[in-house]
Amino acid sequence: MSYYTHESSFVDEGAIIGEKSKIWHFCHVMSSAKIGAYCSLGQNVFVANNVTIGNHVKIQNNVSIYEGVVLEDYVFCGPSMVFTNVKRPRSAFPQNTSDDYQITRVKMGASIGANATVICGSTIGKWAFIAAGAVVTKNVPPYALVMGVPGRIIGYQCKCGTRMNFGVNGNSICACSREYQLTGSNVTCIKEESGDAQDTRF
Repeated sequence: MSYYTHESSFVDEGAIIGEKSKIWHFCHVMSSAKIGAYCSLGQNVFVANNVTIGNHVKIQNNVSIYEGVVLEDYVFCGPSMVFTNVKRPRSAFPQNTSDDYQITRVKMGASIGANATVICGSTIGKWAFIAAGAVVTKNVPPYALVMGVPGRIIGYQCKCGTRMNFGVNGNSICACSREYQLTGSNVTCIKEESGDAQDTRF
């Protein structure tokens, strides 16, 4: 076995887990889940059937990844954050098949803070940052910093996590040397850090 599973956890037969991933205490990974390489699942993480998780994903304690959720590479899920997969749940009217679930996609490098909630059907853009306790109710553009209930964009952050400061020309140069352009509410990276072009992770 090329990955680590703590003896208290259950990985159902058929689940695909990449090399060097680590599954810690009291986790449950269902049979048709796919988890990439170099991932870390903290204590009490649940991964449902048909979930896809990319490489280098870090999922902290007490997070459930329900069917319909897609996590791309380098996503961070903070402790006890919540995903949903049905918008109008009713116990009396079950919606518990794959056709009932709405897709939630978290793009490369995005971070979701502790106790945040992501309402299903949303896409969180690459390198976006969802603050602790925020509630995401709609799509989040790349690099956006979202806070509050409901979540609102209050700024933008660099890949490295530094808050961007845009000048009158709409440009922001980070201390890490990456440069960004703000057009409306959309941010584009127009100059990468030296070496990024050779770094296939990003």
